[in-house]
Amino acid sequence: MGELDPYLIPALDGVAYGLLLFVVAAGLVLSFGVAGILNLAHGTLYAIGAYVAAWLADGGWAAVPLALVAGVVAAAAAGTALAGLLTPVRRGDHLTQALLTFGLALAGGSLLVSAFGPDDLPVRVPAALDRPIDLAGHSYAAYRLVFIVVAAVIAVGLYLAVTRTRAGMLVRAAVDDPQMVACLGVNPTRVRVGVLAVSGALAGLAGVLGAPIIGPGPTTAATVLLLSLVVVVLGGLNSVGGTLLAALAVGEIQTLGVALLPTAAPFLLYAAMALILAARAQGLLRRWSTA
Repeated sequence: MGELDPYLIPALDGVAYGLLLFVVAAGLVLSFGVAGILNLAHGTLYAIGAYVAAWLADGGWAAVPLALVAGVVAAAAAGTALAGLLTPVRRGDHLTQALLTFGLALAGGSLLVSAFGPDDLPVRVPAALDRPIDLAGHSYAAYRLVFIVVAAVIAVGLYLAVTRTRAGMLVRAAVDDPQMVACLGVNPTRVRVGVLAVSGALAGLAGVLGAPIIGPGPTTAATVLLLSLVVVVLGGLNSVGGTLLAALAVGEIQTLGVALLPTAAPFLLYAAMALILAARAQGLLRRWSTA
C-alpha cells in the first residue's frame, strides 16, 4: 500500500478528469452519431457553461443552482441555434460541417473573450467544498470528491436514458432507420434539433460543474474539444459504455502519466491513442481475413 500511496491522489484526479470528459464527449457522440453533425464548436459550448459559472459563482450555495440552470440553458440555446445554422449543410460532407462549426467556434470564442476578458478566470465554490479533506492519510479537494459522485450519477442517468427510455429508443432509431421513425409519426428533423440541444446542455452542464477543474479561459474550448475528440475516437460513436471507458482511460493517462513519467507526459495520450487504434485495426483485419 505504501508504494501506491503517491499515486492515490493522481488516480482520483484521473477519475474526476475522465468523468468530466465523459459528460462532454457524450454530447459530441450524440451530435455526430444521431444528428450526423461533426460539431467542432462543442468545446465552445463547454466554455459557455464554464464562463457562466465563473460569472455567477460567489462562494455561496444559492449561486450553485442559478449557475447550473443558466449555464445549461445558455449552452442548450446555443446548440439549438447551431442546429439552425447547420441546416443548409446537414446533408453535406463532414469537411463542410467541420469548417463551418470551426468558424463558429472561433467566433464564439472571440465573443466570450470580448465579454469576459483575455485571462483565465477563477471559479469560487461554496466554502464547505473549498477545503481539503483527509482521504487515506492524504489531503484531497472536497469539491473534486463531490464532483466524482455527481458525475458518476450523471453517467448512470445518461446510460439509462439512452438505453431504457422511449426518448432514448427514438434517438437510437433515428440513427439506424430515420425513415421508419418518420413512419411512426415522429419528425426526424425535430429529433436531430432536440439532440443538438441536449448535446449543448450536456456541454454546458459539464462546463458549470467542471469549471473548478478545467476553468474558463481563452484556450478552454480548444483543450476540451481536443480531449473530447480523442475520447470519441477511442470509445466509438455507438456505445455509451465505450465512451465512458475511453474517457476514464484518457483521464488516468493525463494525471497518472504526469506522476509516473513527467518528461513523457505530453506525448503519452497520443502514443496510447495510436497504439489503441493500431490494435483495433489489427483486430478488424483479423476478422475480415476470417470472414
